Amino acid sequence: MTQSNQPLIFELSKSGRTGCSLPDLDIETQPLDDLLPRSYQRNEPAELPEVSELQAVRHFTALSQRNHGVDTGFYPLGSCTMKYNPKVHEDIARFKGFAHIHPYQDSATIQGALEVMYRLQTSLAEITGMAEVTLQPAAGAHGEWTGLMLIRAFHEANQDYKRNKVIVPDSAHGTNPASAVVAGFEAVTVRTNERGLVDLDHLKELTGEDTAALMLTNPNTLGLFEEEIVEMAEIIHEAGGKLYYDGANSNAILGIARPGDMGFDVVHLNLHKTFTTPHGGGGPGSGPVGVKQDLVPYLPAPQIIKQADRYVFHYDIPESIGRVKPYYGNFGINVRAYAYIRTMGPAGLRKVSEFAVLNANYMLRRLEPYFDVPYSQHCKHEFVLSGKRQKKQGVRTLDMAKRLLDFGYHPPTIYFPINVEETMMIEPTETEAKEVLDEFCDAMIQIAKEAEDHPEIVQEAPHHTVIDRLDETKAARQPVLRYEKQ
Repeated sequence: MTQSNQPLIFELSKSGRTGCSLPDLDIETQPLDDLLPRSYQRNEPAELPEVSELQAVRHFTALSQRNHGVDTGFYPLGSCTMKYNPKVHEDIARFKGFAHIHPYQDSATIQGALEVMYRLQTSLAEITGMAEVTLQPAAGAHGEWTGLMLIRAFHEANQDYKRNKVIVPDSAHGTNPASAVVAGFEAVTVRTNERGLVDLDHLKELTGEDTAALMLTNPNTLGLFEEEIVEMAEIIHEAGGKLYYDGANSNAILGIARPGDMGFDVVHLNLHKTFTTPHGGGGPGSGPVGVKQDLVPYLPAPQIIKQADRYVFHYDIPESIGRVKPYYGNFGINVRAYAYIRTMGPAGLRKVSEFAVLNANYMLRRLEPYFDVPYSQHCKHEFVLSGKRQKKQGVRTLDMAKRLLDFGYHPPTIYFPINVEETMMIEPTETEAKEVLDEFCDAMIQIAKEAEDHPEIVQEAPHHTVIDRLDETKAARQPVLRYEKQ
């Protein structure tokens, strides 16, 4: 029986079957009425499927095979760096001294855990060129908001209340303007020039006494390095604003360039993107934030500091913006990231970026003859293609993304950034072999040829998945969230 027609567990149910056998209860129990009010008790047994243990195992195994992840296949999701998560880091995160501790324990009993967090803070500060780092933020967007709140606290401490605008490029991650608004600022858009970089003249027009910060990703969301970053930093700093670094694309610059050296005052990092901690599935994530010295007084409390030979939670930070997450960040994720940094070392981290950039440029040049390339200069870790050529044949970028599913690949990011028509944004990462990159490029080339010669094949894709093409508008507005036997 193939994956596509595997019966669901409700359809296999037969009265009297059971998937487990439990021993008789040999302890005295309280009557159910003493434990639960009758109004909360069932009048009828739950309608659960009655299946054998083998059937239950096969059901859940089949469901797991219908999902896609970095352990099952190539995941070229541009702007989200879906790379391999080393399993040794999973083992380390499960050490008893890490996995079995409790956040309410006295700090004297968790010195090893505190030392790991302290060392991770100092490592990330060195990698980014910042003075200090907080590990509290739960994920990237949370880190953005935290960094902007630090900038806001800095301006308010200087009684500079007129600074209410945050400048964001039109190619920025969608979370950037959203985070600015949630932090109490007005988001202002700066244009991208013909080379895919920030338009310096437009930036000068927008910058003034009301500028709180410029939020920037470098390399940017088009996968291009902002060559005039030093000039941008001067423009913002001369106006009294701060420069914020969205670390989503840090996988392109590890060991090569540091945001602090470019002039950035605040940086957040996505540990799941750059430092191989798990990504997706609802979390948990981690979005540490680093700052230059003049913003250190406003960091969230508590900070982890070293006093003599002990590590302690430091709460006495009078100007702190306060705690931004219960306890102190997602500890298990931070352990994985620290293990990665220590495994790679400075030279290894540099190779990560060198190979990521090499892989992206290799794929870009292989695909360039078959798709429109809006920006032809060398890219960094990711690149953008346009499906305008295929659209003339009636094949949209969405159609090509659906067709990729038939080849066993997760599609790349599509229709983002929004300043490129029919966008496909591809990031191979450094962890994929050349054979995998070539196989993916071969699939893309075949799809481009199908779009030209047999467009209906692409328009009607996918053809070989468990679920065929959905009415996406209806699926979003009228989702079916429960099993219904046909």
